[in-house]
Amino acid sequence: MNAPTPPGPHGDALEAAGGCPVQHGASDTPTRLYGAEASSDAHGIYARLREKHGPVAPVLLEGDVPAWLVLGYRENRRVLENPRQFARDSRIWRDWKEGRIEESSPLVPMLAWRPDCVSQDGEPHRRLRAAVTDNLQAAAGRGIRRHIMHFANKQIDAFAEAGGADLVGQYAEHLPMLVLTRLFGLAEGEGRQLALSCAQVIKGGEEAVAHNDRIMKILGELAERKRDEPGSDFTTGLLQHHADLDDDEILSHLRLVLITAHTTTSNLLARVLQLVLTHPSHMTGLVSGQLNVSAVVEEVMWNTPPLAVCPGRFATADLELGGQQVKAGDLLVLGLAAGNVDPEVRPDATADLHGNKAHLAFSGGAHECPGQGIGQAIIETAVDVLLHRLHGLRLAVAPDELSSTASTWETRLDRLPVQFTPQAA
Repeated sequence: MNAPTPPGPHGDALEAAGGCPVQHGASDTPTRLYGAEASSDAHGIYARLREKHGPVAPVLLEGDVPAWLVLGYRENRRVLENPRQFARDSRIWRDWKEGRIEESSPLVPMLAWRPDCVSQDGEPHRRLRAAVTDNLQAAAGRGIRRHIMHFANKQIDAFAEAGGADLVGQYAEHLPMLVLTRLFGLAEGEGRQLALSCAQVIKGGEEAVAHNDRIMKILGELAERKRDEPGSDFTTGLLQHHADLDDDEILSHLRLVLITAHTTTSNLLARVLQLVLTHPSHMTGLVSGQLNVSAVVEEVMWNTPPLAVCPGRFATADLELGGQQVKAGDLLVLGLAAGNVDPEVRPDATADLHGNKAHLAFSGGAHECPGQGIGQAIIETAVDVLLHRLHGLRLAVAPDELSSTASTWETRLDRLPVQFTPQAA
């Protein structure tokens, strides 16, 4: 149900030179994509790696596990669109096969093989993905915007009288999960705990595996309940889909959609609100109707995509990529944020991107994010409700006081303090 048990004990990834996916000289220790520096200066690290190594760079993930970080736009596209060379199946990952990844590693929830569509290619992928996309489309067709409006107003009601709020902690961080609980057929009260656990899985660290187990327990109980009490929800749709998913496939896809849909949408919503509040012309345009929220979302997708680094692909054979010699079984992680600002395809980072949807934020190829429509609906509705409910909405601090914290996979806005005209109860 979860990742299979690794075949042996974890050894030091750097000492195990014979099985290390990325070989380096002793004097050239690869850059870590985790830790204090990575959490505060992820984009600086991407820039320095590009300058030193070009479009593909050797890095270390949590536990000093070696990988290739793909920084170039064209190189990202090549990896995303060529599953024969770069597979999703982590069972071919050499460090995994040779027992250098502990079962308790925070990389396991993000990279280990599961019986879901993101872990497979070809016909198995198409079969499983069809069950997900069919039921996401069905959920979107059931009037999802009314659920979003309900929860958006409920969140705003909790702080409307105060005349101030943190739009990350009191709005963006929980709203997508509340919508997902309704779509999944979960109790609303489980939303906040699931939001915390999903965030921790993406963040990594010592608690990632425990939080992943907590998510799986809740979803397992949900699936059992929906077998006995089916409804018009995403969970029941997976259970009844003609692709005939087995128990492990059902649970794995519930987990996949819950984690990815919530974490990416909450991060994206926070960034859209940040852009609106720090650019008066955006605020004026949205309120007057001269600017569409989708245009703001596209700008954010280019400059601060919700998933900065996408896990992961595994080389199926020895090959060359971006001037680097990649070996069969090597792990590659996709630098979506770095690829979006690749000077080879975007020499002027300040140029107008209106109408340009060629960004990497939704990944690409056969595994491109299937939940874009629902995410877009959540963000558009959430921004619209907020701007029309809160009069005099403005940032409560100087824009340069806003801070972010990065993990290996994402960079999240810490807080977004605002002030507005208090509303009577």
